Parts: sequence; C-alpha cells; structure tokens
Amino acid sequence: MSETSWKDRLFGGFRKTSERLSENLTSVVSTAKLDDSTLDDVEDALILSDLGPSAASRIRQKLSDKKFGLSMTETELKEAVAEEIAEILRPVAKPLEVVAFPRPQVLLVIGVNGSGKTTTIAKVAHLFQEDDYGVMLAAGDTFRAAAIGQLATWAERIGVPIIRGAEGGDPASIVFDGVKAATDQGIDALIVDTAGRLQNKRELMDELAKIRKVLGRLNPEAPHDVVLVLDATNGQNALAQIETFKEVAGVTGLIMTKLDGTARGGVLVAAAEQYGLPIHAIGVGEKIDDLRPFDPDLVARVIAGVA
Repeated sequence: MSETSWKDRLFGGFRKTSERLSENLTSVVSTAKLDDSTLDDVEDALILSDLGPSAASRIRQKLSDKKFGLSMTETELKEAVAEEIAEILRPVAKPLEVVAFPRPQVLLVIGVNGSGKTTTIAKVAHLFQEDDYGVMLAAGDTFRAAAIGQLATWAERIGVPIIRGAEGGDPASIVFDGVKAATDQGIDALIVDTAGRLQNKRELMDELAKIRKVLGRLNPEAPHDVVLVLDATNGQNALAQIETFKEVAGVTGLIMTKLDGTARGGVLVAAAEQYGLPIHAIGVGEKIDDLRPFDPDLVARVIAGVA
C-alpha cells in the first residue's frame, strides 16, 4: 500500500473524530481571538471528540501559553491543535521490534473477544515477514474452537507455522511447545494468541500467570511483549479495558484496531495521555496490510483535519 493510500485510509478511519472536531473548531474560530472563552470552546471540542478531559486540558493550556490573545484562522487553529496532539502522541509511538537474544522474541497478544485480536496477530506476523523475520504463531486461546481455526487459516494464508492443540486444552502447554519449536527452528518471533475472557478476571490472571511461569523456565526474558488489542469503536470503554488488562496481564503496549470511519479515534489520544503505554500500530481494515506502525505526527494531523 502506498503512503498516499495509507494516508487516505487513515482519513477514512478517523473521519468521525476529525469531522466532529473540525465542526466544533469551525464554530470556535468565528470569535477570531484566542481568549479564555475561545479556549474553553476548544477544550470542549476536544472532549466531545473523545480525546478525554486530561488531554483536552493539557492542549488548552499549551495553546494558552503559546497563542493567547492572537487572532487565528481556522487552519492556523487546526495546525496548532495538531501540533499539541502530536506532542502527546510522539512519546508513545514505538514500533514492535524483534530484538530478543536468544531468539525467539515472544509476544503475548491479549484483548477481549471481538476486538480483532486474531486478525491483528496475522497482520503483525505479516509486518515481521516484510522485515525478513521468521515468524511462528501459537493458538493459546484454547477456549474457542473458532479462535484456533481462524488463527490456523491465517497462518496458512501468510505461510507461517502454527502450534495448536485441542479445544479446551492447556494454553501453557501450547506456549511451551511453541517456544521449544521456535527455538529449535531458529524462529525470530513467536506470537501467542490468548483467551479474551474478562468476565472472570481471576481465571484469566491465573492462566496468564501459568503461561508466564512456563515461559520463564524456557527463557527468563519472555514474554518480551504483552500487547493489548483495542477496538477503536468502543471509545471510552477501551480505556476501561486498558485499566483492567494492565492490572491483570501487565500490558506493555497497545494496538488500536477497527479505525473504520465509525470509530471513536480520539480515544487514542486519551489513552496516550492517561496511560503513556507504547502504541505499536493501528489498523484501518480487514486486509493483511491494513495494519501499520503508529505514526504520531500523521495521526495528529488527520485527527485535527489538516493532513
């Protein structure tokens, strides 16, 4: 996918957010000068666009510090907002990298059922393949036959090996087999699907603790990444998922999926401001190359409607 078409996809994915923000900022600019009243309106516009009260307050303060009392056109205001959004996003933009030694790099991928977790695993595998890394998948979500089958289908489609067991099997033993096989075969990255049940946090915590224990015996550094997949259409509910999974699973980074035009994309900014967890990649569709490393400056401009 070319850079231009990726930018177009992003515009489509963040359409709801950028349109809402643009509408609200357009009505603000009619007042011409950036005074307290205008800044209040800007802050409200940001909150209404799902950027969250904390990020909105921070952006308002920065605009006040830099631009207070100045007359601004609509474009200038959007440019200024884009720059402040980028300031929030830049520190968390961290692509997934295969750096583990000894290999393999072990990535545990978690997220509630329906978040696009299994598809995202395939897309991450594809990104690694593009960088010439050997990849293996492990079907650790053994509670749903559909999850095992779906991951196996993707593995076949992108041409990577998969370690799988029976439905209802022990996820930790799948992970154990996966790490052994990946080590024996000189695989660079092992991506592990895990169960997405949040209804019983204790059960999920116990299961992940068992997986970690098994990994620790094989490689004390593993898992190297615990990646939470979030569905952007969930808006503020996605923040609640970060809170829970951070506590339950020790999340080390995020991937945001389903930025498809209906999404509440501003929540990406809220997540960055509130949690500061690395954002590795964002997904805008179902196709294999619809996931890309997170570009904070481009996303900031798209959200503000100036890219």
